[in-house]
Amino acid sequence: MPGRAVYVVGDLHGRADLLEQILEEIDRDIGETKAQNPHLVFVGDYVDFGPDSAGVLDRLADLTTELPQNVTCLMGDHERMLLDFLADPVIRGPRWLRSGARPTLISYGLPAAELPKAPGPDTLIELAALLKSNLTEERHAWLQALPLSWSSGNLWVVHAGADPHHAMTDQSARTLLWGHPEFDIGPRPDGVWVAHGHQPVEEPALRDGRIAIDTEAWTTGRLTACALRPDGNHRFLQT
Repeated sequence: MPGRAVYVVGDLHGRADLLEQILEEIDRDIGETKAQNPHLVFVGDYVDFGPDSAGVLDRLADLTTELPQNVTCLMGDHERMLLDFLADPVIRGPRWLRSGARPTLISYGLPAAELPKAPGPDTLIELAALLKSNLTEERHAWLQALPLSWSSGNLWVVHAGADPHHAMTDQSARTLLWGHPEFDIGPRPDGVWVAHGHQPVEEPALRDGRIAIDTEAWTTGRLTACALRPDGNHRFLQT
C-alpha cells in the first residue's frame, strides 16, 4: 500500500458540482482520521459528457497550483482526445465529437449544440481555433503536462489499466490511457496494486490487485474516491 495517506478520485466528466462535494468528503475524512500529509490523485477524464468541463479543469488546475506536493492530476483518454483535436482537428475531431465533446465545447462558450452530426473540415478547424483561444495557453499547457501515472509504495494510480506482463515503469502511454485486454485476469505477479478509472462499475471495488472507482459520476451522480492508508486499510467515499 502507499507510503502515506492517499485519496484517489474517479472520473469527473464535467461534474464540477460533484468535485466540490467529494473534496468536502475528503476534508471530512482527513479530519476524522487525522491523516498526515495526505495526497489527492485524480485519475483523469475531467472533460466531456457532463455540463461543466471548463469549471472542472479550472478547479483542478488551481488545486495543483496551490498544493503541488499534495495534488496530482493524471491524464485520461478524454484529455488526450481534446489535445489531439487541437493539434489536428480534421483527422482527430470526429472521434472526439463522438465521445462526448459537445458539452465541453459548450462549456467554453462555443455553439456546439448547433453543429451538424458530421462537421466539415473548415468547421472543425474553426472550432479548434476558438477552443484553443477560450481554453487559454495556460490551461492548454497544463493539460499537455499531465502525467500518466503516480505511485507510492506498491500502489500505482493510472487512468485505464496496465499490461500485467510488463513492469509499471515499462507501460506504454496507450495502455495507461486506454487499458489492456489482460488487465483484469488476476493479481499482478509483482504485488503492485493498480487504482484506476475508465471502466465504469456499478460499485467501487478493491480486489485482485485492482481498485476500480469509475462509478460513471456524470450520469449517476455518484463520484467515488478511495481513501488508502499505509497499513492497508481503505474506505470508499462517495457523493
